[in-house]
Amino acid sequence: MDTLTLWELAALAFASALVGFSKTAVSGANTVSLAIFAAVLPARESTGVLLPILIAGDVLAVLTYRRHAHWPTLWRLFPAVALGVLVGVVFMMWADDAAVRTSIGAILLLMASVTIARRRSAAREERAAEGGGAEASSAGSGAGRIKARSYGVLGGFTTMVANAGGPVMSLYLLSAGFRKLGFLGTSAWFFLIVNTFKVPFSVGLGLIDARSLLLDAAMLLFVVPGAYLGKACVDRIDQRVFERLVIGATILGGLQLLLR
Repeated sequence: MDTLTLWELAALAFASALVGFSKTAVSGANTVSLAIFAAVLPARESTGVLLPILIAGDVLAVLTYRRHAHWPTLWRLFPAVALGVLVGVVFMMWADDAAVRTSIGAILLLMASVTIARRRSAAREERAAEGGGAEASSAGSGAGRIKARSYGVLGGFTTMVANAGGPVMSLYLLSAGFRKLGFLGTSAWFFLIVNTFKVPFSVGLGLIDARSLLLDAAMLLFVVPGAYLGKACVDRIDQRVFERLVIGATILGGLQLLLR
């Protein structure tokens, strides 16, 4: 912490507050947080510093939306997610800071593209519903399992390498037809369990140590107010405007990491 400037500490504090806000209001907004952390800190170490902050946000989200989780969906996802996390661990074993920085930048741009595609698809479905052309989706069990495994592996890998599994899981849960509370409750439990599962691997890789935990202790002070602000604003947010801001900031963050 003694090597960080006041502006860098302020940026990390803002990113930490945004973690809390995203966990209780707009899932996926913390892609901006990981871009800030990776820009201020060495990219590889930033993933370990950010992880305890994310877990703190997950705890607050579970306390807020714990009754709205859909556990059959979670149990269907966990095996594939665990495999994706292990693939990410193998990658992190040999990746240096430059490789991790490039990977985070590429993942951020990929997640922004996924979010844009998701928004366009949702808009088309909304127009179809207004015109009376929408049908209830009922994917077969085989197709549903393949879909869960695909999203699970990708989500596990992206969350291990860059703490960027949020957009992947958001896309999966939205495509499964989750409404706001069910979406927030299911994603809250999902990330609390998965992020906790990642801790031993992050310690083993040297991403979490005494110095990173000291910085976490300072940044946790900003997660709680961010979470309470998100809870207070969740029903008042213009979702489309906020998503545009998040997408724009994510793209800028990804480009900054790739061109750095």
